[in-house]
Amino acid sequence: MRKILVPTDFSDQAENALKVAAQLARKHKSEIYLLHILEIPLHKVDPLNSYSDLPEAVFFMKLAHQKFEKLKNRVYLKDIVVHETVDFHEIFKGIFHVSRKHEIDLIIMGSNGSSGLTEMLIGSNTEKVVRTSEKPVLVVKKEHTSFKVKDFVFASDFKKESIPSYKKAISFAEMLNAKIHLLMVNTPNKFITTASSNRRMNTFIEASKFSNYTLNIYNDANIEKGIMNFSQSINAQLIGMSTHGRQGISHFFNGSISEDLVNHAKRPVITFKI
Repeated sequence: MRKILVPTDFSDQAENALKVAAQLARKHKSEIYLLHILEIPLHKVDPLNSYSDLPEAVFFMKLAHQKFEKLKNRVYLKDIVVHETVDFHEIFKGIFHVSRKHEIDLIIMGSNGSSGLTEMLIGSNTEKVVRTSEKPVLVVKKEHTSFKVKDFVFASDFKKESIPSYKKAISFAEMLNAKIHLLMVNTPNKFITTASSNRRMNTFIEASKFSNYTLNIYNDANIEKGIMNFSQSINAQLIGMSTHGRQGISHFFNGSISEDLVNHAKRPVITFKI
């Protein structure tokens, strides 16, 4: 893991993500790319120059760089290579652009979640990034003075299409020296017998040589609750799963379990795009 992207609005939640990024960067000798997005209408910004003649754009650009300087002087960032970027985009599009440009390996974002009508009609910026990102996205809800992961829950339906994202999860678990707890949640609406679940899970794990795992079937009212309740029962430090990146009308009607977890889970959540 060479490059970590941390989008920031200079909030406490964003700094929580940066503190986790700093711990990972220090341990794995990674570089951090700090990104601040100015959501100014694009027609008012000169596309050939990162600065604009618009007075508001110049003001907010200078203000962002001042805040970057204060942030980069934090003790926890000492001796870590930190790059700063200010960009004009919608947030999730800006993150996508910067991720590709700098060949980012991991995105870490802070979030306080969203709820009710805002969640249904708008969704949080973090949620949109989870939905669209090609790179793994680690979402942090609170401050972690010591980000250590011993038990990592990876929830899946264990279909073949999820195997590539599981292999990415394995790489992340090996980097953290964590045990993966593979989890299938059984619900009344999508009931699968234990025998069928075991066959599917055993076929799934044959695709890799990773051995530091457990297999778990958990019954609950719905998948989201099952993942959170199981994770709590073993005191897991991290939840991971695949995301399909649904968009448009399909996303509105079907929803996304990974996005719901990002909003509602108290534990850090990492998603891997299928």
